Amino acid sequence: MKPEIIDVIERRVKITVFRVGRIWTFKHFFGDKEIFKELADHYSRDNFRFEFLTEHERDEAFRKLAGRGFDCHLVEDLAGYVVSLDKSSKYAPVLKNSIEYAETQNERVFLMKDKVSVEEALEFGAEIYDGIIPF
Repeated sequence: MKPEIIDVIERRVKITVFRVGRIWTFKHFFGDKEIFKELADHYSRDNFRFEFLTEHERDEAFRKLAGRGFDCHLVEDLAGYVVSLDKSSKYAPVLKNSIEYAETQNERVFLMKDKVSVEEALEFGAEIYDGIIPF
């Protein structure tokens, strides 16, 4: 009797990359230091995220990440990824998974790094932001 052969499909990690103003940006923790080193020139320590100023830089990063088992999903319409909290609310758990942050007169507005982070923010008490996106 022949043993059954099962194809194993490698699970790829999805990274959501946002167009915010004039840059493309994403937030992701790489367990492999080599991947981080390959993209380190684009890491903003001030904003805790990767930033790309040109399409060429972005596409080069996409190629490097694809070769390492990552799929990059480009988002230009931020609707659905932006949440808000009342200014009096605690916000640290939401801030840690955000890419961009702004304050309006009554609330704090966050661009979340992916849909999972949006769901977590909603569970924490945030709401989907329906105003003019401030970033």
